[in-house]
Amino acid sequence: MVPTFASVAAWGAGPGEMNLNRVMVVDGERDITFHKPLPSAAHITADSTVLDVFDKGKDKGAVIRHQTVLKDEKGEKLATLVASRFARGDGGFGGPSEGQPEPHKVPTRAPTRSSTSRRGRIRRWSIGSAATAIRCTPIPNSPRSAGFPKPILHGMCTYGITCRGVLQTYADYDPSAFRQHAARFSSPVYPGETVTMELWKDGNVISFEAKVKARNVTVIKSGKTVLG
Repeated sequence: MVPTFASVAAWGAGPGEMNLNRVMVVDGERDITFHKPLPSAAHITADSTVLDVFDKGKDKGAVIRHQTVLKDEKGEKLATLVASRFARGDGGFGGPSEGQPEPHKVPTRAPTRSSTSRRGRIRRWSIGSAATAIRCTPIPNSPRSAGFPKPILHGMCTYGITCRGVLQTYADYDPSAFRQHAARFSSPVYPGETVTMELWKDGNVISFEAKVKARNVTVIKSGKTVLG
């Protein structure tokens, strides 16, 4: 089972309705800690809690951090997901503006490896070899209402691409090697673009960033994978 399947294993589970302007909500960060390898089939329970809400100010949005713990039928933890959502239309409610966790710092030296995921055709992306592909559909249906000039790729698809980059470069395609996979979304990916990962290895810690070189934009920052 691909490690980042944990992010969709209980899709829709959450801490409750927060009455956000959903059209304006995008992924901010995702950090998954893996307590054991994910089984190919299981009955799971998702326990979600809001950790923090930060007010960036009126017309500047809000950041909501929440945690979801996935447990198997025995009550044992499979994975703990910490997600950060940027609600661009919901700032100015008087909440705290500071206190967010410091992001992981990638090395300043030249990367030790790189991995490129090339574009697919028309509306879909095909990433990988002929034998192994990831296909993702752009969002949203009305991008201009969300402030984008055209449809964007799901942030979690970009997150999955970075997982595959680590799998093929440093994990020898072994999903059970993953102990943590975290990333910060810094810019959207658009249809037809090529995403290039840059990776740094320090012991069992893999730091990474992902870029769309054609636009000179970094789309994933502060990436960190811990291998066991």
